[in-house]
Amino acid sequence: MKKLIFAVMAVMVMAAPMANAQKVNKDATLAKLTKADADVADAKKGSKAATWINRGKAYYAAASAPTKDIFVGMPQADLELALGKADAVNEGVKVGEGAFTELVYPWLKIYMANGAIATWAVTQTIKDEDLAAVALDSYNKAYEMDNKTAAKLAEGLKQLENYYSQNGNVAMEAARYAEAAYAYAQAYKVQESPAFTGMKDPSYLYYAGYLYTIDGATNNASYVKGAEMLTKALEAGYTDAEGNIYYYLYHCYYGQTDSSVRVANMQRAKDLLMEGLAKFPKNDRIVEGLINVYTSDSNVGDPTELIKMVDGALERDPKNKDMWFGRGRIFYSMKNYDESIASFKKVVELDPNDAQSMYFLGYFYIAKGDALNDEINKRDYKSMAAYNEDQKSVNAIYMEAIPYLEKAHELNPTDFATVETLKVLCFRLRDEAGVMEKYEKYNKIFEELNAQRQQK
Repeated sequence: MKKLIFAVMAVMVMAAPMANAQKVNKDATLAKLTKADADVADAKKGSKAATWINRGKAYYAAASAPTKDIFVGMPQADLELALGKADAVNEGVKVGEGAFTELVYPWLKIYMANGAIATWAVTQTIKDEDLAAVALDSYNKAYEMDNKTAAKLAEGLKQLENYYSQNGNVAMEAARYAEAAYAYAQAYKVQESPAFTGMKDPSYLYYAGYLYTIDGATNNASYVKGAEMLTKALEAGYTDAEGNIYYYLYHCYYGQTDSSVRVANMQRAKDLLMEGLAKFPKNDRIVEGLINVYTSDSNVGDPTELIKMVDGALERDPKNKDMWFGRGRIFYSMKNYDESIASFKKVVELDPNDAQSMYFLGYFYIAKGDALNDEINKRDYKSMAAYNEDQKSVNAIYMEAIPYLEKAHELNPTDFATVETLKVLCFRLRDEAGVMEKYEKYNKIFEELNAQRQQK
């Protein structure tokens, strides 16, 4: 009989969380926060470090209330013991790069993969602000009032670091990049607290900067934050094993297109990439970044400096399509059309279905023909026959552009720039055999595409 009683009690204990489901007492927690705020505002109570410590604990408890009983990797059986059965279950919900089983609870949505928690999203909070940041400020105030409280603050600060680190992990898994970046930056901010007794981890800054860089593609303001975080990581002595931190920093400065100090940012990007290249000479991403900087319109350097770097990278990786593409851009910026054409021929050899590169290859032939035409027009000809003979050379170069432009059009039939270029070029060469028919074909397509554009 005694064993049976214990067995029944065990079942009751195990079943209790299942029956209760997720419980967060918002009103009671808000009341604790209100009292904590009132205590620190009180002249007598607010002069004591203990009052500020208590406020920090109250705010941390409020911040972590919705998620305190769960963790990434937690099996569903344990989750249900902690929070009870979900209010709703949705299969195949797309989050970030994956599809998950969504479990809906009153305070959060949990996303399961292979029977365990992969990530989550908090759907309501105790108070609409970063409560953990208030907790950190409170702990710092306590230390400022009495530095002997360091030992008492150590556990609370470690809790805050773990809280932010966990938030960064789950937000990154869900592709909420700006949110994840902020969380990692806050984790490092906790470590900067004068009362923090553990080792600082500047990788938090690196990941914050990296994620702000990703977010910058759709939110230009994130590039500014990314540059701040990555610079701070370097200052703290952190570099990743491959040196990609320099590449991401370049992106942050290069990506600030709306900045009033564009030229200064480009110079900064160049300096960082050069610094990175000196430390990580085999990092081809850094070389690619330098290509973009040197071939931009910001006048930050002589592109000839890059040739040896790029050719060295291509010796190591001759099938690097992006590097050949960049090489062609460098030579085009130097008006060396033969080398730019040779580089882009390598690009389309490596990727015959690259419409953009096909277009550029044709465009570079046109640029080469234009350059020769300009030179001819400056010559002092003694006969029309000599002039016409040289014009044949120009037309021969223009003719070489047509097959590549036609291939670009075949790969991307709706690209207006390609069709317009073909139309103009074929009109220029209309007296060459078979080209007038091409002009009529592309002029018709041009008119159709133009009409479609005007209707939009």
